[in-house]
Amino acid sequence: MNRRGTLVLLAAALGLVVGCGGVRDDPILRLSSAEALEIGKQLLEEEKFTQAREHLVHAFEVEPNSETGREGLLLAADALFLRGGYQSYVEAEQRYRDFLNRFPTSDQAAYAQFRLAASLAERMEKPDRDQQTARLALTEFENVRRLYPTSQFAGQAAQRIVEVRNYLAEHEFVVGSFYYRFRTPTAAGNRFREMLEQYPDYPEPDKILAHMCLTYRLVLQQIPSRLGLDRYEYLNEACDRLRNEFPGSPWLKKAPSEEQLRKLRIKLPDTPIRPDRNRQDGPPVEENTDI
Repeated sequence: MNRRGTLVLLAAALGLVVGCGGVRDDPILRLSSAEALEIGKQLLEEEKFTQAREHLVHAFEVEPNSETGREGLLLAADALFLRGGYQSYVEAEQRYRDFLNRFPTSDQAAYAQFRLAASLAERMEKPDRDQQTARLALTEFENVRRLYPTSQFAGQAAQRIVEVRNYLAEHEFVVGSFYYRFRTPTAAGNRFREMLEQYPDYPEPDKILAHMCLTYRLVLQQIPSRLGLDRYEYLNEACDRLRNEFPGSPWLKKAPSEEQLRKLRIKLPDTPIRPDRNRQDGPPVEENTDI
């Protein structure tokens, strides 16, 4: 029988002793660091992640500064990551951080940094929720490229950075859409414009341009005509880009036609005018603005 098989039988035998009431302490505690590491690896291969983690943590705790202890700590983090689930990802992130703090010059540091970032990415909230975890994930993926630019994980991190940035962009779109639906179009327009500037790689820019067209059209309906020239310029620029850069986009039908834009422009002055604080303007014109 090979050494690995012997160690697995040893772990099973210790479990039987405990079951019979012969030994009351945890049988894992009887294992050396090397023995616990080997059993933990075997359990990891068998996808018994909870049991694997227990053995691997023990391998680390018995000899935290040895080669087996170092490997045990990293594999314990892997066991948590592979087990999945929100809490496991939280614990995995902590283990990877612990590894990097203890062994910053390890040849496995780039891997640990990448998995740390991935542990955060797995916990990102839906786009309509707070995105603090997504921002942390983005920072940690960027750290992979910054700290380990020549590692094999730098390229993978670059791909994940694009994914996380698009996720954050979708959050901005959801917020902008919320403002639009509740008829606060100036806030919505600012959000959409900032989104295009901050996330130029967003895969659906035509969708954002179409919403900018709808948003600034609504702005022009809600403010006095003498104040709307700059908003019209935003509107016209967004509609031009949508027509010229995305001629086959399904979002084109949402944008005002060129004739409608001309009619809007006729109502505006040739130069911007400062608002008159003493002037009272009537209520905005209601129009169907459903997206």
